[in-house]
Amino acid sequence: MTRDEIYDHLAKVYLGKREGVSQKKGRPKKANRPLLVINIVITLVIVLSMVYGFTAFLARRDDLKSQIFYALNNEPIHIDYNLNDPYPETKTFSIDIPNKDVSKYSALNVSLRGMDGAYPGIVKVVVANQKNERATYYIQNVDSKWQKTSIPFDKLNLTDWTTITSVSFVLEAWNVDFRRGTLLIDGVSFSN
Repeated sequence: MTRDEIYDHLAKVYLGKREGVSQKKGRPKKANRPLLVINIVITLVIVLSMVYGFTAFLARRDDLKSQIFYALNNEPIHIDYNLNDPYPETKTFSIDIPNKDVSKYSALNVSLRGMDGAYPGIVKVVVANQKNERATYYIQNVDSKWQKTSIPFDKLNLTDWTTITSVSFVLEAWNVDFRRGTLLIDGVSFSN
């Protein structure tokens, strides 16, 4: 054996060199092209879905601004009332509002229900501001099931929504179904 033959034999054994096979550099083999196309398509789908998701997230954040609300209570408020003689003919519960500009909202929300089978039927809601203006709205059909009501500011005739001082709930003896019972108030908030 000559020196060249020994080197070729060692190259075959240790380096995996094969006879008659030349390694082409440059273009990928035709067998790899379908895999390359599939990888490009998958990459495009991922990039497009990320871009769409990000833009949808930004659009959703703008939509959340219209759903912002300002809650006035955290859990249901129990109001026991007795409008029979010799008690007063009205029962008022008032929620004082700290200096809060609610002009950026468009509705007052409230959920009401009676308890233990005795319910008021009609509840008067009064909103007052620092200019001594009072707006009144009657919520009807208040019974033993929760009734969620959204009162648009258009139905409350106040000229200044920047200085709201209180939201009151009034039960009137001549305007209730049961003169004695418990009223539950929840979800008092301002929203858009």
